[in-house]
Amino acid sequence: MRRRELITLLGGAAATAWPLAARGQQPAMPVVGVLISYSLDRSGQRLLSAFREGLKESGYEEGRNVAIEYRSAEGQYGRLPALAVDLVRIRAAVIAAVGGSPAALAAQLATTSLPIIFQVGVDPVEAGLVASLSRPGANLTGVANLAVSVGPKRLELLRELVPTASDIAVLINPTRSNAEAELRDLHGAAQLLGLKLHVLEARTDNEFETVFANVVQLRAGGLVISGDPYFNSRSEQLAALATRHGVPAVYQFREFAAAGGLISYGSSLTDMHRLAGVYTGRVLGGEKPADLPVQQSTKVELIINLKTAKVLGLNVPQTLLARADEVIE
Repeated sequence: MRRRELITLLGGAAATAWPLAARGQQPAMPVVGVLISYSLDRSGQRLLSAFREGLKESGYEEGRNVAIEYRSAEGQYGRLPALAVDLVRIRAAVIAAVGGSPAALAAQLATTSLPIIFQVGVDPVEAGLVASLSRPGANLTGVANLAVSVGPKRLELLRELVPTASDIAVLINPTRSNAEAELRDLHGAAQLLGLKLHVLEARTDNEFETVFANVVQLRAGGLVISGDPYFNSRSEQLAALATRHGVPAVYQFREFAAAGGLISYGSSLTDMHRLAGVYTGRVLGGEKPADLPVQQSTKVELIINLKTAKVLGLNVPQTLLARADEVIE
């Protein structure tokens, strides 16, 4: 959807000057609009609970002194622009786009005046969300993680677990804006490791079964699941499929290993949601996004599910176990 079309949908709402309180239009209890691309299932609720924790750290508690309106695209990124428009329409005091870069870009397109707090796995400067990390400018700031930059490391870790593998598959969601950048990094790492990379795609749950059947058919030694907000909310399903098909798989967030996946390596997704909640509360308290530097989530954790490794018949090297932040037995 083009910016011009969104502006037409917004009508006068998007033109409202920020902050609304300055014009006496802010409700007695401010409303936070939460825009997410993942599902509101058990996994999604855990992430939103971390967001509310951060909000509480800044002095705001849902139902006591702040109201929260949730809008979920249920993994269908094409729905995000309309959902963002709706949050502008209800005059949310802050839009928390914590569903990765698809949600952040949709919110940015919907309003140039309402404050937006994002949580993304891309460089927000390269994505055009902010002018710089230290001085965001405009109406956006938030939290950025290392989801893409540690992608090659996940491939290396999988190679350590399956040293005889010559072929590795990678699962991507082609509708995600930074899928191409992540693939480029993975291809480079695969070449250095002497691995052949097979790219498989999935946009919906219905395609997951086919993906894992293809991994088996290709005789790939393992699967790298690329970072994606939709995959985040499908950790349990992806972990179960990997185990059932006997596929060693690595993903970026702890939730995957905790759900029975073999290994995870990356930033803490719950910590990023908490940090986004803290910033949302600070903006509610009167601070401006332009004055809040983008927070970089530098906490990277390696989680190994030893129980799953045994089921898959893998011997985890002691050197790898020693480097793990957590071993699930």
